[in-house]
Amino acid sequence: MKVILLAGGLGTRLSEYTDTIPKPMVQIGGKPMLWHIMNLYAKYNHNDFIIATGYKGEVIKKYFSKTTEKWNVNLIDTGENTMTGGRVKRLKKIIGNETCMLTYGDGLADINLDYLVSFHRNHKKLVTVSDVRPPARFGAIEIKGDRVTSFKEKSHLGEGWINGGFFVIEPGFFDFIDGDDVYLEREPLEKVASKGELFAYKHNGFWQCMDTKRDKDNLEEIYSKDAPWLR
Repeated sequence: MKVILLAGGLGTRLSEYTDTIPKPMVQIGGKPMLWHIMNLYAKYNHNDFIIATGYKGEVIKKYFSKTTEKWNVNLIDTGENTMTGGRVKRLKKIIGNETCMLTYGDGLADINLDYLVSFHRNHKKLVTVSDVRPPARFGAIEIKGDRVTSFKEKSHLGEGWINGGFFVIEPGFFDFIDGDDVYLEREPLEKVASKGELFAYKHNGFWQCMDTKRDKDNLEEIYSKDAPWLR
């Protein structure tokens, strides 16, 4: 199964590092965040990666021209100013009629990807999103059973399930994305949720994004002790 990695954003809240490199190339434990994410997928035998680049994509290209990992890596320039949904839409022809996986280039988890895919196949809907329970500064997901009834990104509603960033999507989902200026987390996911086509896989284990220097420092500390995503 192909894995889409969104790695083209500006990463302005991590400007201590992203003035010279894209956020997914910021290092944790001496390796880029992107490597850690891809290593997680490879652990579950998902080695076919499509990296949607944009801002300073040449840094990512240079890194993978020298890597010794036995991964199939396809780098696609999706534009510096393209939004997350637009980046996904641009990959429609490459994905074709296959189910694929999708994630951001700035979040780590000890999620069991076999269970995620199995959950997706069992409910037979267009999209599965992983849900986690971190601080409320992230988006909120409302759930009835396993079905997502409401998807609101980066809300300040308090505690609840939020978008953990590990998706499984069917090719029909591409039709819900209109163009480059569309955020994945807004109209496309809101629409599939309203149609009953978005289901939530609840992940109760470790999850941490890297939006700020504080997040990076926290991940470095966790890595120095026993990184759960590497177990």
